[in-house]
Amino acid sequence: MSPHVYLIAGEPSGDVLGARLINGLKELTAGDVRISGVGGPLMEAEGLNSLYGIEKLSVMGLVEIVASVPAINRLIRRVVADIRAKRPDVVVTIDAQAFSHWVAKRLQPRTCPIVHYVAPTVWAWRPRRAKSLAKLVDRVLMLFAFEKPYFDAVGLDAVVVGHPIASHEVPADAGPRFRVDHGFGADDTVVCLLPGSRKSEIARLLPIFQTVAERLTHGRPNLRFVLPTVGHIEATVRAAVADWSVPVTILSGSEDDKHAALRASDVALAKSGTVTLELAAAGLPSVIAYRANPMTAAIVRHVVRVRHAAMVNLIEGSEVLPEFLQEWATPDNIFAAVSRLLDDEAPRRRQQDAMARVMTALGKGGEPPHLRAARAVLEMVPRKND
Repeated sequence: MSPHVYLIAGEPSGDVLGARLINGLKELTAGDVRISGVGGPLMEAEGLNSLYGIEKLSVMGLVEIVASVPAINRLIRRVVADIRAKRPDVVVTIDAQAFSHWVAKRLQPRTCPIVHYVAPTVWAWRPRRAKSLAKLVDRVLMLFAFEKPYFDAVGLDAVVVGHPIASHEVPADAGPRFRVDHGFGADDTVVCLLPGSRKSEIARLLPIFQTVAERLTHGRPNLRFVLPTVGHIEATVRAAVADWSVPVTILSGSEDDKHAALRASDVALAKSGTVTLELAAAGLPSVIAYRANPMTAAIVRHVVRVRHAAMVNLIEGSEVLPEFLQEWATPDNIFAAVSRLLDDEAPRRRQQDAMARVMTALGKGGEPPHLRAARAVLEMVPRKND
């Protein structure tokens, strides 16, 4: 019988990983695979009939999660019941660490192997989570090689599959075509705004981005702005920018559209997170900002063990991309940093050189990570008697 893989993704970044994983599973099995679970539009486009909409799980921060506990518990019970009813050969939880943890815990004792895709950041905070994870899952798939020793130490089967961004290719003419398609002139300077994919992020960051954008246009008549977004927050974003004094081109298309926008841009202002690796892949000089709920931030400050938030900076070991977090994420600070990138080629070149090193460290040029991840999942499918 065809292997039956149950996938659970809880946020847009997990939807991207999940869609690529499904693609890899289909490639390695010549399409002879059954897929069930929870995912977003990208996973559904690959053939998943999602149990419910991914937006139900898109919460961020300790405070937001606590406020959503009753609803999340209902979703956990629903997905666990679905898994027990469908009896898949292997369950794959994708990122969404808190939700994935509780699903795996409710599935004990295990009736099939459980694989967790994207290792928890034990190198940043709460290293004891490696030991907790080892009790709940059979294998963990990691994006970064430096994570493996933490899980080897607790006896968890840990496989480095690499980051999907390392093998992502954007056509050379994507940037120029994007400019033409959206009416940007050859002499226009384009700033890409990336405030996040959660409503809480939009609420906290977009007003700051607005102030910065409006100040940047003074003395820069050819400055243009583009803002990629995703379907479940598009209406929120459009409503938020409706009263801006500067025009913004809002994208709500595919990942290809977003990556074309990055190639067409000269500078980016982005929230911290996975998107910083997309910026590195595009070689796009950037400034990073983030604000979490103040209570969440106060708790995190007591437990985080790393100096940087942006993954590019963590891999490089220095602040390649200027970071402004919490009370430092002010319009004045961010405006000054973006202005430096717009006006001076030297800092732009330094960032691009560092970004190239980061992409090499992530395995650019090797076997596609989605195939390595799919193979690691299929290896966990129990052999069935003829």
